[in-house]
Amino acid sequence: QVQLVESGGGLVQAGGSLRLSCAASGRTFSNYAMGWFRRAPGKEREFVAAITWNHVVTYYADSVKGRFTISRDNAKNTVYLQMRDLKPEDTAVYYCHAGPPSTWGQGTQVTVSS
Repeated sequence: QVQLVESGGGLVQAGGSLRLSCAASGRTFSNYAMGWFRRAPGKEREFVAAITWNHVVTYYADSVKGRFTISRDNAKNTVYLQMRDLKPEDTAVYYCHAGPPSTWGQGTQVTVSS
């Protein structure tokens, strides 16, 4: 079973960039597909991005496509979410996800000011 810890969240101005990191421990990192979800205040948790175990296939929500990039470094047991051209609508708690089976990190806050 994998354990996940997110970091890299913070406060940024609209148009700025942040890189989120998700450090994994436990079972072999490369065995897991990895992804990012987010939950804005008063909203349902929504899918943001995912990457398969072999790095070949990535998926993005339409709302972040072209602005966010997901990547992984299996040697460091870490998955990243590079976010650029951030918008106030991106303000949310971002959660790292591994699976299957499904495992969640604790979340990291991203706040984008106007």
